[in-house]
Amino acid sequence: MTLHRLIATERRREGRRLRQAGVCAALVAIASILLLALSGWFLSAAALAGGAGIVAAQAFNYMLPSAAIRLLAIVRTGARYGERLASHGAAFGALARLRPALYRAITAAPPSVALALGRGEATARLIGDVDAVEWRFVRLSGPWGVIGAVMSGAGLTLLGGWWAMVATLACAAGTWALARHGARRLEQPGREVQQATGVLREELAMLGGAAAELRCFALEDWAAARVAATGDRLSEAQVRQAAVAAWFEALHAIGVALAAASALMLSSDAGAPIAALAALAAAMTVDGIAPVLRALTESGRLREAEARLDVVFDAAADAPPAIGSRGQSILVIHGDRFMPGSRIALTGPSGCGKTTLVEGLLGLRPLRPGRVGIDGRDAADLAPAILRATFAWAPQDAALMAGTVRDNLRMADPHASEDRLWQALGDAALEAVVRALPDGLDTWLGDDGARLSGGERRRLSLARAYLADAPWLLLDEPGAGLDAEVAAEVARRLDARLRRTGQGMILVSHCPVLTALSAWRWAADDLGRDMGEPHPVDQAHAAQAG
Repeated sequence: MTLHRLIATERRREGRRLRQAGVCAALVAIASILLLALSGWFLSAAALAGGAGIVAAQAFNYMLPSAAIRLLAIVRTGARYGERLASHGAAFGALARLRPALYRAITAAPPSVALALGRGEATARLIGDVDAVEWRFVRLSGPWGVIGAVMSGAGLTLLGGWWAMVATLACAAGTWALARHGARRLEQPGREVQQATGVLREELAMLGGAAAELRCFALEDWAAARVAATGDRLSEAQVRQAAVAAWFEALHAIGVALAAASALMLSSDAGAPIAALAALAAAMTVDGIAPVLRALTESGRLREAEARLDVVFDAAADAPPAIGSRGQSILVIHGDRFMPGSRIALTGPSGCGKTTLVEGLLGLRPLRPGRVGIDGRDAADLAPAILRATFAWAPQDAALMAGTVRDNLRMADPHASEDRLWQALGDAALEAVVRALPDGLDTWLGDDGARLSGGERRRLSLARAYLADAPWLLLDEPGAGLDAEVAAEVARRLDARLRRTGQGMILVSHCPVLTALSAWRWAADDLGRDMGEPHPVDQAHAAQAG
């Protein structure tokens, strides 16, 4: 689904609250104009009555206008609260569905799009760009307020005469037309602000992730200078946007003053109280279009945010349809057939494309057609969900989330029982380490598992892969960072697990004790070529191949 269709759907879904916000916005505008106009009439009339003598002053009815003014003030306050409650409620309801939809679009987008988004850029789109869309929902009640302001203002200024009303409407229309024309000048600075915000988030995420290395090499000042330069570009864009926004504020103030002055002069023949009423009503009529003028000042930022989001949604919508569903998960590599239970090692020098191939099997990168078949279908054509149900992955970088041991394990199986969690930890030779932690499975690990050593994080990632219900294990350098004794223990327990579960394994490793578990070895050549010929290394294990 594209972004515009998604927003249209959310507008229909939140239609009731948006209508409530619109009605309240109209009430705010009407009550504001009536309140100020009545106050102008009341003060002028009271002054004239007081100047006419004690008899006129005593005959003047102070109570009824005072009560009406107080009532209008209460209505305006209540309507303004209702408008904000309804409009923000609609915006938050829409965003509660929009952000997950954007996240799904990122995961469904072709790898060339998804992988091009760094952590900071993805965050900028999920937060900054979506926030701009939220602002759009909040401002949807603005036109209702304009309609209420124009109708009530026209009715009140008509009391001062036709020309007073025409002048007021002309001032409002002229202010609106000039603002629309000036909005083109504001669009580019607004776009630059949104772009620079995304760049700054990306820079902070990148440098923050390398904080330890930056301290180690005494590069803090260099990093601070990069952030400052990026921040300066954002500030410059914000200054340009503020300069154009100030022009809008000046235009609005001039429009209010002209409307009030023209209505006052053109209705002077109707008497001072009516002239004051018409002047203040005219001023509030032009002031009533302020929410729409403010929306114009943000149009560039909003359009850039929507354009940035469209890139992701359109990429996900244009992704070619992928084939589903998972069968027996029989692999075919260069004509050789491998049943689940087979053990295959990918070998070759660093940089030859082993990890790229592994990520292609998971749908994280494009996979060249014809490389690998699954159940008679080209793996390049299979849906990512099918690929990820076929392979349980332990990645090379062993990424963990900020949470507990249990949280990280249950990423693979949210409903895994306590016994299964401990079994997976035992198979990864990590059970003793976790039992020694203060809270066991519920020990908080910090950002990226900072409480664990590198080898322990790798084994926790391995245990997580063991929990996934998949016919094949896809293990990328599970022995990296482990000493010889621990690597041997991990290999022994992995061998026992494979025999017990009947899972197959595709292994990328430079650790001899682990590669010795594999029945077949494939030499991965350059990424642009096919993999080399298989070499059976253990006849007992080779018999497991299909």
